[in-house]
Amino acid sequence: MEKKITPYENSELGKKEQVTQMFDTISGKYDGLNRVISFGIDVKWREKVVAMVNNTKPKNVLDIATGTGDLAINMALKTTAEKIIGLDISPGMLEVGKEKISQKKLNDKIEMVIGDSEALPFEDNSFDAITVAFGVRNFENLEKGLSEILRVLKKDGVFVVLETSVPTKPPYKQGYNIYTRAIMPLIGKLFSKDRSAYAYLSKSASVFPFGEDFNNILRKIGFTNVQDRPQTFGVATIYEAYK
Repeated sequence: MEKKITPYENSELGKKEQVTQMFDTISGKYDGLNRVISFGIDVKWREKVVAMVNNTKPKNVLDIATGTGDLAINMALKTTAEKIIGLDISPGMLEVGKEKISQKKLNDKIEMVIGDSEALPFEDNSFDAITVAFGVRNFENLEKGLSEILRVLKKDGVFVVLETSVPTKPPYKQGYNIYTRAIMPLIGKLFSKDRSAYAYLSKSASVFPFGEDFNNILRKIGFTNVQDRPQTFGVATIYEAYK
């Protein structure tokens, strides 16, 4: 079901090309909109991801779907990593991220690379840690993307995913449905010229496998010691897995 959700329903482009177009369009507003839509809680979620990565004392980290580089920047400042590569399919998002990295004088630690999560331009067993924040649900082929991640992750390396999920307990479930279906797309329309983007983001979140369903996909691909940690009543989940 997840593969049928695309940003532009009438477009002849594939999901990958549509996602690239969407993020290029909203790149300039993306950071601000994220803070508004999540009430700033996404900052705390990313801090937890950074702490989990730092527990493994990595020397190099790959941040896939890095977007404007928020997570990569946090890891550069708060982990032992000597080198962080931020990879994204959207040139527009990367340009915003490069500017932020330059302002923080982190060019020596962070490299921003344009690339496809389903065809990673790296050799096998290249990274001590790999992260994806709010990106796996945009993969055109989820299992192919996860297999590529497993390929470039070193043995005993950690893979940490932060992704939206759906609360299962009332009243949080009902409140989440109202917010994501009605309020979140409205906020997106007010702040972004792309009226489809935030409608897509909320729809894709509602159908993406989460919790034990996503754990099982990770195990199927070959990851071990898979755990999930629901955040803020279940509106997001952090997944930790190893090779």
